[in-house]
Amino acid sequence: MKQQIKIIFAIKGYYSKMMFNDLNIEDWKQLDIDVNSLWIINERDKRGKHKNIYHGNFIPQIPNQLIRRFTKENDLVLDVFLGSGTSLYECESLNRKFIGLDINQNIIDYVSSQMANSQFGNFSIHNCDVTSETQTKTEIEKGLSFLEEENAKFILFHPPYMDIVKFTDNPNDLSKIGDLNTFVKTFVSVCKNTLQYLATNRYFAVIIGDVYKNGEVIPLSFYLMDAIKRNFKTKLKGIIVKNIEGNKGKLGQNGIWTYRAMNSDYYIFKHEYIFVFKKEF
Repeated sequence: MKQQIKIIFAIKGYYSKMMFNDLNIEDWKQLDIDVNSLWIINERDKRGKHKNIYHGNFIPQIPNQLIRRFTKENDLVLDVFLGSGTSLYECESLNRKFIGLDINQNIIDYVSSQMANSQFGNFSIHNCDVTSETQTKTEIEKGLSFLEEENAKFILFHPPYMDIVKFTDNPNDLSKIGDLNTFVKTFVSVCKNTLQYLATNRYFAVIIGDVYKNGEVIPLSFYLMDAIKRNFKTKLKGIIVKNIEGNKGKLGQNGIWTYRAMNSDYYIFKHEYIFVFKKEF
């Protein structure tokens, strides 16, 4: 049976498609890679350096799945919105090189303190306004030089959900933008500043949720997905719906949110999206 599977994969060319990760396709039944478009994750991984201390940090299982699926050991991962360092800690455990950018110096200082005693040296984190082409180029190229790499093999985007949570007072912080069109336009500029550093035919992911403003749902996630497809030569490889559990902003407040929803006419957000794209330029 195993030989039959091997022959089928060889005929269809599947082996060549696995060049972007270290997964052994011959042992596909044993791999804990979730290839479904619905991810139900019951509990946040709290091991190691992972702490739920920051509004909007994604659960570690998301970068863990994506990094193992789309990179090999020692490949470089770029996180455009570093936050509290979730993806960095995963790269540390998975032995991937890492560049992280964030406009919030306080959170960069926090992540630096978390890494102070680590034996892992293949990372480079920077205070960076990613809306600035010049500053983004400078900081990413510093990281590439330090890590002796020419480009990234995978990029993560987990931007603020417009101005739902304001992270800094910097006027260029995306979390200061409350207007949908301005937010989408600015996010596209961030993509232009960063995607040029992703190797061609490699992958990037956008983790994003929707927002509720002025009495209605704004499907921010789909606006961003559409903007990427309109502005960049990409292939959309996956739309993953992920449940929300352990959100810091709603911890212990389910009753209040349920009451508010019942007392009005809306539904509580219990999901986010992960869009996976393949860069073709």
